[in-house]
This record gives sequence, C-alpha cells and structure tokens, in this order.
Amino acid sequence: MSAADAVRGNPARWSQDEARRWYADQPWITGANYTNASSINQLDMWQAATWNPAEIDKELGWARQFGMNSMRVYLHDLAYEQDPEGLKRRIGEFLTIADRHGIRPIFVLFDSCWDPDPVIGPQHKPIPGVHNSGWVQSPGRRDLIDPTQDAGFRRYVEDIVGTFARDKRVLAWDVWNEPDNPGGGMYNDDQLAQENARIEQLLPQVFAWARAQKPVQPLTSGVWIGPDWSPGAPQLTAIQRIQLAESDVVTFHNYEWPESFEARIAQLRPYGRPLICTEWMARSAGSTVDTILPIARRENVGMINWGFVQGESQTHLPWDSWERPYTLQQPVAWFHDLLKPDGTPYRPREAEIFREQRKSRARAR
Repeated sequence: MSAADAVRGNPARWSQDEARRWYADQPWITGANYTNASSINQLDMWQAATWNPAEIDKELGWARQFGMNSMRVYLHDLAYEQDPEGLKRRIGEFLTIADRHGIRPIFVLFDSCWDPDPVIGPQHKPIPGVHNSGWVQSPGRRDLIDPTQDAGFRRYVEDIVGTFARDKRVLAWDVWNEPDNPGGGMYNDDQLAQENARIEQLLPQVFAWARAQKPVQPLTSGVWIGPDWSPGAPQLTAIQRIQLAESDVVTFHNYEWPESFEARIAQLRPYGRPLICTEWMARSAGSTVDTILPIARRENVGMINWGFVQGESQTHLPWDSWERPYTLQQPVAWFHDLLKPDGTPYRPREAEIFREQRKSRARAR
C-alpha cells in the first residue's frame, strides 16, 4: 500500500496480479489521442457552446477503419468548474457514442502541457502553420501554485471519477498527463518556480482522491522523459517515482526510433505490470506505424497514438513549426494524425497495418 493510501485509508493500489488479470481481459488496446476536428483544445471540445456530438459520432465511426477500441480523451478542471452537471452529462453522451462504435476511452484529468493560462469561454483560432497552437494546461499555473484551489481540484476528481467509477464503458483514468513537463512548445520559459514542488505534493493526492472512489478501472500517469525508467534508476525524478509507484498499469510516451521504443519497454518490464504507450507516432522523428506498431503487438503493449483527424489542433505539423511555422508549404510528411478531414486515411497502408496487427499474436506476458 502506498503512502497516500495508508494515510487516507483508501483502497490499495492494484496488485501486479490484479493489474495483469485486468489486462488479460482486454482486447489488444489500440486507439488515438482524440479531440474532435473542429476543437482546438479540451475546453473547446467539452464546453456546452462548442460541444459537437454529431462530429464525434462521425469521427469515432471512422475509427473502425483501423480496428481501434479506445481513445485517450482530455478533460479540463475549468470545464467542470463552469458547469459540473453539464460536463458530466456530456461525458455520459460521449460514452454512449463511443460505446456504439466499440470505443472505451481513457480519460485524462490534469495536464501540464502547453498554454499555462487557460480561460473558460470561446477559444482563439489556430495560429497559422503551428502545431497544437491552442492547447491549454489543466490546472492553469496560477491555480496550480495556490493551495486554496486544492478543494476545487478534489471536488473535480472525486465527482468525475466517482460518477463513472463503475461504468465499464470507461477503460482507464490517466490522472495527470506529463506532470513534469515545463510547458512545452512555446511555453517552456513560462513555468513558475513553485510548480514542480506543488505537483510533487498534489500528484499523490490526486491518485488518492480518485482511488477513494473505488473505480473498476485502473489509474495511471505516464512517464515520458529521462534516460532510464528502470526500477531504482538514479535518474528517476521525484515525480516519476510517484507516477510509477501509484499507477495500477504502467503507461509511457515515446516518439522515437524503434530501438528506443524497445529499450523503453525493457526498462519498464521489471515493474511487473501491463504496459500501455499512451502517446506515440511522430513520423519524421522515426516513430511510424510501419515500424513501431508490429513491435508493440509482439510485446503485447497497448498503443494510443497522438492525433486522429486532421483539424484545428494542426498536429499533422511537426514540433519545429513552433520556431518556423509551415505557412508557405506543408511538411514533406505528416507528423501526427491518421485521417484527412473527410475521413480518408492519410496513408491507406497505415490502416491496413493496424488491421493486420490486430489479427497477429502477441507474446504471452
């Protein structure tokens, strides 16, 4: 039992056997990080004024081209603060739509990437030629460092997880995306000095608040940076140690060459828990469907790539567009995303590989 569990009398973190039994009951997990194409960020997707269930229904229907069975979907604490009951209704509607298409989402509660000053209401238009130019952190940096906001964070976690804790249409809860990210993209210099210390304090509590709701779904938070994630590695940060100690199933991000992907799997196997890569695929950086997906299938690692339909997030553009926007010409190859706006695959062969790998056998783990 973790320190957070012991102090609060919460249910224990799942044992290795419990986690492995849960994973054995799932089909091989494949999906994408999903925001509907007309939304620039999480707030755009979930606020009532821009909620678009028809578009979501259409796009999740397209996931069948790839044989997908999951989507990783970001929520936002401000969307809850603005309209708690409305957000829960929309999550329920999303689950109904997803279930109709055989999709079980992984919901993300908090996120430390991109714009650190989210604002409720209408979101700005995409910056021309720039990758993910409207994504926002949750919570915002000022709220994060303010301990008086903790009660609100707790209400958000307990209410959202508690409402859907026994809903088997939910696959898992990713409690905090890249909590040790300094912002990313154009925002690395905007991090406040207190942020890391606050996240070290809050992250175990977020796990504890969620676990207290006794969800039938596993909890996780994915590691993403650093040279070595092996148990006891001296390079592990305090935040990474919390992530790996509290997660029921181990998740990670990798946008690199196949040899790096295989090395990360080897580092994480000794934890004795199922592995899911919840962010991957950056074609021009070496992470491609052709090379990475067969390794994952062989190793029985669940796979959730970044991006599904080309849209307002513009994540088909590479990371270097932050420094030199692609306004005069498009990149030679798309970076993320699998589908064009009309639902046709960017590369039909990628859809074929997804389907082929679903039929192949994984190693027993």
